[in-house]
Amino acid sequence: MILRFHLRLQDAITDKTKMMVYSSPCNPSGSVYSKEELRSLADILVNYPSITVLSDEIYEHINFTGSYFSIGAFPDMYNQVVTINGVSKSFAMTGWRLGYIGAPLHIAQACTKIQGQFTSGTSSISQRAAIAAVSADPSEIHEMRDAFLSRRDFILEELNKIKGININQPQGAFYVFPDVSAFFNKSYGDFTVTNSDQLAMYILETAKVAVVTGNAFGSPNCIRISYASSMEKLKDAMDRIATALNNLT
Repeated sequence: MILRFHLRLQDAITDKTKMMVYSSPCNPSGSVYSKEELRSLADILVNYPSITVLSDEIYEHINFTGSYFSIGAFPDMYNQVVTINGVSKSFAMTGWRLGYIGAPLHIAQACTKIQGQFTSGTSSISQRAAIAAVSADPSEIHEMRDAFLSRRDFILEELNKIKGININQPQGAFYVFPDVSAFFNKSYGDFTVTNSDQLAMYILETAKVAVVTGNAFGSPNCIRISYASSMEKLKDAMDRIATALNNLT
């Protein structure tokens, strides 16, 4: 798999390539890049110093692998990486709207120029709360991480009961991203499903559960299901989804 990453990246680079963007843990798949996988990518990227790597690490602490690594931690990649993070996900501070970057000085200064023209400044309450969050020992949020892990395992167990679902095991974040193409070209009543957009709408209208079409992420055979909710609500939602999918023939 590491060799495949290496070769696919090399084949994708042209003289017009300016940036590589990735997230880990990933929204929507929940996948987490290992240090070895990131090193294989870095071995290519260091040969192209004009390429900037945009590393979205907003789900850094919602990670079930027991380890975490950032591509910006490689000394030879340090000046090519812009790391994006914030308090919305890992610290459950979504409404506070505060994020941050780690970047080479010239990029950070350019961001400051742009930001200064359309924001008047993050509130002092958000700033003090964020300082408390990022200064705390990461173990403070392990209870939340472990709750997400239990919910993930529950969702996977329920999805695996539904014939036609094909799914990987997410290693982080709080989403599952199953392949649902087995339900395409099936019908229930007056509703015919031909793609993931229609399947998402079918689930919304018949099961009253909101999911996101994979088309929004460039994966048209999939849908995204979030498990950032209570176990009680998740149990009800999964019962509804299973009934809706099993009704398609």
